[in-house]
Amino acid sequence: KLVWSDEFDKAGLPDSTKWAYNIGTGSNGWGNNESEYYTKDSTNARIENGNLVIEARKESRGGKNYTSARLITQGKVSWTYGRFEIRAKLPKGVGSWPAIWMLGTNIEGAGAVGWPACGEIDIMEHTGKELGAISFSAHSKLLNWTLGTQKTYKTYIDGVTDTFHVYSIDWTKDMIKFYVDGVLYYNVPNDGRGVDAYPFVAPQFLILNLNHLFFHFLKLVRILLNEFLLFFLIFYLKYFDLLFVVVLSIYYQLLFFVVLNILDSLILVFSLSKLLLNKDFLVFDIEFVQSLKMEVIVLLEYH
Repeated sequence: KLVWSDEFDKAGLPDSTKWAYNIGTGSNGWGNNESEYYTKDSTNARIENGNLVIEARKESRGGKNYTSARLITQGKVSWTYGRFEIRAKLPKGVGSWPAIWMLGTNIEGAGAVGWPACGEIDIMEHTGKELGAISFSAHSKLLNWTLGTQKTYKTYIDGVTDTFHVYSIDWTKDMIKFYVDGVLYYNVPNDGRGVDAYPFVAPQFLILNLNHLFFHFLKLVRILLNEFLLFFLIFYLKYFDLLFVVVLSIYYQLLFFVVLNILDSLILVFSLSKLLLNKDFLVFDIEFVQSLKMEVIVLLEYH
C-alpha cells in the first residue's frame, strides 16, 4: 500500500514536516568537487505549478559561483525496503548533475559508520555532459566508486530533459531493482557477504538535489551563460511498503505462469495439427509461438 508521498500540490516552500536541507558546500564539494552552494531559499527550491522545482542559479554565495538546493528526509522519515517512485523531468546543461538517491541513516550520529559503509542507493543520476545517459548505482564498504568496484549500470533514455519519466526501485533484503517507466534495467543482489557488501538491510533517507559539477575541461572552454537557470522538476514522490512489492511480484509470477501455459497449449495444438494433417505451413505458427514463449520467459526473469 501507499505509505508516504509528496504530490507537491501546495505552492510555496517544500513541506517542512517531510523535508530538510543540506546547507553550504560540504566537504570537498560534498565529496564530488561540486561547484554550487546549497541554500534553502525559495529561488533554489519551491513548489510551483504542481511540481517541486530545484533550480540551479549562476550567482555567488559562500565562495562558490552557483547556488542550488539539496533536499533530504533525514531526521524526518527513513525507510527499510519497499518501492520508491519519483516522476521527474531533468535539466539540460553540460555541467548539470541531478540526482535522486538514498543514504543510510547511520552515516552520522550515534553508532555512525560513515560513507560508504552506511550504503548508498542511486535511484537516478544524469550528468548533462552525456545527454540521456541515466545511471543506477549502489555503493557499500566493499563496493564503491573510490575503489572502482561499485555496482552500477548506465542506459540511454530518450527525452529525459523534455518530458517526465518515472524512476523507481523495488528494494528487499535480497535485491534492489532499478526501473525507468516500469521497465527493469538493473539488479543489485545481496550476494551473501554481509553488510560490508550489502548494507541495505537498515533504514535509508532520501535526497533530491541538483549539482553543478565543474569538469576540469570545462574550465578551459567555460560554461555558456545560457545554461543557467537550470530546472529539475519533480511531479511526485511515492513510497509503497514491502508488502506491495511482494504482492506485485506474486502477481507477475501468476500472470506469466498463465501466459506460459496458454503458449504451451498452442504449441501442442500446432504440433498435433502438423502431425495429423501434415501441413508444413503450420511450422511457422509453432516457431512464432515458441519465440513468443522465449520472450515471456525473459520478461519473467526481469520481474
